[in-house]
Amino acid sequence: PTTFSSGLTAMEKKLAEYKCNTNEAIQLKLVRFPEDLEDDNTTFNPEYSHQVFGDDEVAFGYKGLKILLYYIAGNLSTFFRIEYTSKVNEKFDCVEADDVESKIREIIPPGFCTNTDDFVSLLEKEVNFKPFGMLLHTYSIHNEEAGEDITYQIYKADMTCPGFREYHERLQTFLMWFIETASFIDVDDERWNYFLVFEKYNKDGATLFATVGYMTVYNYYVYPDKTRPRVSQMLILPPFQGEGHGAQLLETVHRYYMSSPTVLDITAEDPSENYVKLRDFVLVKLCQDLLCFSPVKLMQGFSQEMVTEAQQKLKINKQHTRRVYEILRLRATNMGDAEQSRSYRLDVKRRLIGPYKKKQRELAKMRRCLRPEEMTNQLNQIDLNMQREQLEDTFQQLVSDYRRVLERLAQA
Repeated sequence: PTTFSSGLTAMEKKLAEYKCNTNEAIQLKLVRFPEDLEDDNTTFNPEYSHQVFGDDEVAFGYKGLKILLYYIAGNLSTFFRIEYTSKVNEKFDCVEADDVESKIREIIPPGFCTNTDDFVSLLEKEVNFKPFGMLLHTYSIHNEEAGEDITYQIYKADMTCPGFREYHERLQTFLMWFIETASFIDVDDERWNYFLVFEKYNKDGATLFATVGYMTVYNYYVYPDKTRPRVSQMLILPPFQGEGHGAQLLETVHRYYMSSPTVLDITAEDPSENYVKLRDFVLVKLCQDLLCFSPVKLMQGFSQEMVTEAQQKLKINKQHTRRVYEILRLRATNMGDAEQSRSYRLDVKRRLIGPYKKKQRELAKMRRCLRPEEMTNQLNQIDLNMQREQLEDTFQQLVSDYRRVLERLAQA
């Protein structure tokens, strides 16, 4: 058997050399100038590729695989090419290489360039590209590298804007690489709203626009005459992450819906951890000046007044208002004071224990049917101790998240 297994490993070794990590192989660029094509500093990679290449995020059959996906910075015209140093051959190696090209073609719309000359000539026309839709907000951020303020704009677009449908098809391909559970949306459903962020930049004396990120929001109908917008997907492209665009975008979207009398409140679909942190920051920033969140009222506990005012004025739902209350109350609490800190801890834990208690009741019901009395009591005791530890961990984690929100708020 030893010879057999070593023979196998030799073959396996050989085949292993033809496995490439697709997160490394895929090279993305947002191109403004022809020289960006050769500049490695403008390249970025996906965080995820499992939706296209399977859970292990591997492409088999190539050495030195590069999957080049370059986009013109504004209108996102696409260049796509595959390069490799060698490829397995069915005749000699008796195995077939993955069809990488067709996997990528499934998610990028047709009409892409395959050679750089075509791509560069498209780049020259980019000066004609203008953002879609209605301008909602303009802001600027100081850029250390450039040593100047850069201006950004947020627009609300819809499918009636000429060219937007095609642009959106190119834009949404980025979701696959940066959102773990991404899916493409049905653009023919008119209840979708699209909010887009652009950067203004100069090229040969002209002002051009580069795509920074976007958000899609679905307007759910609430009987009889209201809507409840739900944030579906939000992406700030990697070269722009960490600069505060997410907060600008979310706040702008909130302000847009705040002005509409038919909107009840804003929710989010299956939010990621990062999104929750972002939302905490934005909502606390919006709420901190409401009268119902004055330090005196915060110390009296969570109230219906807070729920009503946050919903009516800022379109924030009850669950999110509760988090805002906890964050602002933390800021107003002297955690060094035993009485104040105990009161805060109990208040938050009382909310956290709700789901536990419900589960507890369900378990007790089940056990009554299944087990003798004395056993149930012992188990309940074990549960309670575990529950206390879990509760304490959850509480500590929350407080540290809340503190980060307050730090960011202090710098804003």
